[in-house]
Amino acid sequence: MARSRTQQLIGRFVSPSTAAAMEAESREWMVRCRSCGFERSIWELGGIRWKAKGNKWTWGRCSNCGKRGWHKVYRRKQTEPGDGV
Repeated sequence: MARSRTQQLIGRFVSPSTAAAMEAESREWMVRCRSCGFERSIWELGGIRWKAKGNKWTWGRCSNCGKRGWHKVYRRKQTEPGDGV
């Protein structure tokens, strides 16, 4: 998947290891539609959420159902190897 302009711009000013850490953490942050439950990572949406804490709500249009509404932004829990998941 191609990087957004924001991701490209920030990537020019940080080291490759920092850029990789930003991408990995941004992929853990999810945006979920309240109407249909569809979710995507911040990174897939073209954004960066790095070294952030806490959940939030944001207003927008769902790319799945097309409805405007509040979307929950939260960090997906990472499963440890051997958790049986």
